[in-house]
Amino acid sequence: MKVTVCQLPDAPAAVETAFAALCEHTRAHAADLVLLPEMPFHPWLAYTAEVHPARWQAAVDAHTEWLPRLASLGAGLVLGSRPVTENGTPHNDGYLWTAASGASYAHRKYYLPDEPGFWEATWYRRAARPQFEAMPAGPARVGFMICTDLWFTEHARGYARQGAHILVNPRATELRSADKWVAGGRAAAVMAGAYCLSSNRSGPGVGFDWGGHGWVIDPDGKVLAVTTADAPFATVEIDLSLADAAKKEYPRYVKE
Repeated sequence: MKVTVCQLPDAPAAVETAFAALCEHTRAHAADLVLLPEMPFHPWLAYTAEVHPARWQAAVDAHTEWLPRLASLGAGLVLGSRPVTENGTPHNDGYLWTAASGASYAHRKYYLPDEPGFWEATWYRRAARPQFEAMPAGPARVGFMICTDLWFTEHARGYARQGAHILVNPRATELRSADKWVAGGRAAAVMAGAYCLSSNRSGPGVGFDWGGHGWVIDPDGKVLAVTTADAPFATVEIDLSLADAAKKEYPRYVKE
C-alpha cells in the first residue's frame, strides 16, 4: 500500500499552487492513501482568542467546496480534518474520503489546547466523549489522532487492541516543536504496533512558523520519511502485514 504525507502552506493562494503540485506527486507515485493536514483549506482560525462566527463559517464553506477536488489526487483514500457545525455547535472532525462515498465522518477531535496561537477550545468544542475507534480504509484499519490527540498515548494502545495498521495524525503545529512531534509519532507507532502518518501546515504563520515535518513512521518507530521545504510531499510503500505481526511483539503483547 502506497501512502503519501505532505506539508501545505497557510495562505489560500499558496494552497492552490501546493495542492496542484501534490496532485502531480500522488498521481506520479500511484498513491493509494493521502493524508492532508489539520483543516488545511482555510487560514488557521485559532490565532486569536476572539471567536469570529463569520470566519468559522467561511472555513466550513471552504472545506465543503474543496472536498470534490480531492478526486484530483488520484488516490482511492484521502484522510484529513475539517471544521463542521453540528446542531449549532462547532467541531473539528476527521474524515475519510473515497470517490464512491465522498467524505465520511471518522473521528471528532477530543483534546483541545487553549493558549496563544492555538485557542482551539475557545473556537470549537470537543467530542462529547473520547471516540478512538479504528475504521476500515481499503485493506487497512486506520485510527485517527488529530493533532493534540497524539499525546494521549493510551489511545495508541487502544488502537493496537483494535488491530489498527495505520495511525493518522493530521496536525497544525509550530516549527519550534517539530522534533518533539516526531518523537511523539515514533512513540505512538511503537505503542500501537502500527504505521504512524502525519501531515502538517508549513511556512509563515501569525507570530510563528508552521512546522512542516510530515512523516511516515513504521511500527517499530523507525522514521521512513519526513517532508521538508524542498520536498514537501513523501510517498512510501508500507507492508500492512508488518503491523499485524507487530501486535504480537514487545511491548504490544504485554497485558495491562
